[in-house]
Amino acid sequence: MDQDRDFALTQMRKSVEKLGSSAEGYGDPTLVRFLIARSMEVDKAAKMFVQWRKWRTAAVPNGFISESEIPDELEPRKIFLQGLSQDKFPIMIVRTCRHFPSKDQIQFKKFVVYILDKTIASACKGREIGNEKMIGILDLQNISYKNIDARGLITGFQFLQAYYPERLAKCYLLHMPWFFVSVWKLVSRFLEKATLEKIVIVTNEDETREFIREVGEEVLPEMYGGKSKLVAIQDVELAQLENGTAN
Repeated sequence: MDQDRDFALTQMRKSVEKLGSSAEGYGDPTLVRFLIARSMEVDKAAKMFVQWRKWRTAAVPNGFISESEIPDELEPRKIFLQGLSQDKFPIMIVRTCRHFPSKDQIQFKKFVVYILDKTIASACKGREIGNEKMIGILDLQNISYKNIDARGLITGFQFLQAYYPERLAKCYLLHMPWFFVSVWKLVSRFLEKATLEKIVIVTNEDETREFIREVGEEVLPEMYGGKSKLVAIQDVELAQLENGTAN
């Protein structure tokens, strides 16, 4: 199995070069994510990697999104970063009752990059390996029709699929109201099978206990059955990585 993986990695690097790009400076764990995302099909993985590099250069020219670029999205304090789960995955929580559809889609897309980059970076210990994953929690409690943003959800998941392959370990949906079911069905049409398989809609006590067990009481906020406090993502300070910002 390792020989097959090593062969695929070698061929992928060659395929990336044929496409006029380079995988130099990127370790095997990073490239493996793209291979897995494309079912180990070398040429498709190479194309995805090249497209990602082009997107990253254009969308994040400084290597990171500064908070000064996304003031409107940060102001509601709707995203929280809680530490590491039982399996050492960083936990990002979205309180959707504080979210309203953005009037500035450019700023919103930068915000998506900011929260994904920072969540992933919080799992790195000094140096990014390239295979770090994250857990997302969408809390739908107390939402109204004004908070519903199918476009925003689709954008977030599409960014994960196209530009952060194999970064999502699991995504939990909590407190889904009946009127959101149709919205979720619409959003689901835009999700790949591999993404859908990582999404858990928590609907009963047994599933809630399993959710608490998998995430961990120590880092899960009290309002979700844990022992910690909510920490807004902009209040979390991360140590500088040896090889720059995670992406």
